[in-house]
Amino acid sequence: MKMRRKNTYIMTALFLIMSLLLAACSGDKDKSSDEKGTKEVKEEKKQFLNLVTGGTGGTYYPLGGSFAEIISSNTKAETTAQSSGASAENMEAIKSGDADLAFTQTDIASYATEGKLMFSKPITNVKAIASLYPETIQIVTTAKSGIKSIADLKGKSVSVGAPGSGTYANAEQILEVHGLTMKDIKAQNLSFDESTGGIQDGTIDAAFITAGTPTGAVESLAATSEVVILPIAEDKIKALIEKYPYYAEEVVPANTYKIKQDVNTVAVQAMLVVRADLDEQLVYDITKAIYEHLDKVTHAKGKLIKVENALNGVGIDVHPGAQKYFDEKGVKAK
Repeated sequence: MKMRRKNTYIMTALFLIMSLLLAACSGDKDKSSDEKGTKEVKEEKKQFLNLVTGGTGGTYYPLGGSFAEIISSNTKAETTAQSSGASAENMEAIKSGDADLAFTQTDIASYATEGKLMFSKPITNVKAIASLYPETIQIVTTAKSGIKSIADLKGKSVSVGAPGSGTYANAEQILEVHGLTMKDIKAQNLSFDESTGGIQDGTIDAAFITAGTPTGAVESLAATSEVVILPIAEDKIKALIEKYPYYAEEVVPANTYKIKQDVNTVAVQAMLVVRADLDEQLVYDITKAIYEHLDKVTHAKGKLIKVENALNGVGIDVHPGAQKYFDEKGVKAK
């Protein structure tokens, strides 16, 4: 009888030990499942965004690369920068859903939301994140061309950017205040790189380039040729601003592209826009990431991007996520 009780105790103890071991294994399994589930949820939350920029010879492209890296490193959105035809094309990419973020000019953003000029219908699914820095209208030629003024462009072969681009609109408006039209020049629809390449090899005489200075394509031209930036006279600047208020006076400083004196011209603002339906928290995170990691922007224009100027000249509605960040910082349009 004692032996039987002893065996019973042993069996009961073994049963308890086995039960504990099974429970522990089950717990580990459940924990593993939980961790796997959490990981899957996190992966599901990861969002992929496409940022469209501009041509490789302009400012948008390298700046976009820096922005994409900042966003990817500091938010849940993996972001890639893609070259494009710039402002107007980028607004169409936002409209179609092919892009989530885009660089554009403030004037082009206004045309797009109003359905004017190159836009037959208003684009309604776009909001601003912020204006960034001046986009300088640079009318580029070389000393050997003999061209010294905008009036001298008459009859010459001049690159004016792609039809429907921001550069094209700027060229058309600047020619207009000088009493000229596209019919008075031999208009060529070239990219920035193609424009400066054409000036260098003599196939065109001059080019309108709207981009932050220094512009890579013009710097390349300055390495081999004596670059001339054509000035816009003060009265013409005033007439332009009076008719098109999104322009502002601007100067291309001496020593840019090795030029010897400051050159008076005009500028619009570069801005960053976003699809209107992007999550408010995500856009807040993107805005915060950019403005709090500007030290990671390698292009010279990064030094001109300041949070206190973010709402200046925006011209279209600001996304609520971006507005939340600016409200926290006490930023208002000046």
